[in-house]
Amino acid sequence: MTSVKKMVARKTIERRTGVALWRQITDRIRLAIGNGEYDATGMVPPETALAREFGVNRHTVRSALAALAEEGLVRAVQGRGTLIERKDRVIYPISRRTRFSAGLGRQVKEIGSSLLGHSKVQASGEVAAALALPPGSLVVELQTVSSGDGRPLSATVAYFPAERFPEMAQQYARLGSVTKAFAAQGLDDYVRVSTEIVARHAGAAELELLKLSPGAIVLEALSVNADLDGRPVEYSRTRFAADRMKFRIET
Repeated sequence: MTSVKKMVARKTIERRTGVALWRQITDRIRLAIGNGEYDATGMVPPETALAREFGVNRHTVRSALAALAEEGLVRAVQGRGTLIERKDRVIYPISRRTRFSAGLGRQVKEIGSSLLGHSKVQASGEVAAALALPPGSLVVELQTVSSGDGRPLSATVAYFPAERFPEMAQQYARLGSVTKAFAAQGLDDYVRVSTEIVARHAGAAELELLKLSPGAIVLEALSVNADLDGRPVEYSRTRFAADRMKFRIET
């Protein structure tokens, strides 16, 4: 790493933000791995080099590397150093017909989806507006986690008009797919109307659901799907693990 890069990296470590130094360093190393900065060796730089780069002691660096090891991103190898176990992100295409399973395609061998909870609730103002429903209308709320090859990739809270899709939770639990659950209730096709994406640090619940270390980044997508007549059928808030996913916008 050049001296300029060292200066930039050190400047990104803030000592008065309330975020622990090791968490900040975890983020920087994770980002560097994702950007391919260590591809030449396949190894994270030695602890002494990282401590010098970030202007901290080796104990702080060890804490950061331990967090990355818990995520399965790196592995300590006796006599060699810290090996990068995994750097590839899954590409998730966002298009007119965005489908989780179809989008992952052959990138993973096994796609999983778990229904964590469901209920019928009165739509908040935000949900009602997104689904073009009168305020207070009943909606079906699903809380799900999706994974690829056993690795959590996203956590979603989705809302569906309860009058039109009263069995959404039961069908999803049976079929493990929103698309299949729609089809079981008479909706054979739907399209993506809008997607808004922001990046932020993961909250406590997201750290647990996605098995992330403190300080990890999630990409949060707010999405609306509609039937072919333009009637909204789903509003969702999905948090993707940023170090495991990247988006490709298809037009």
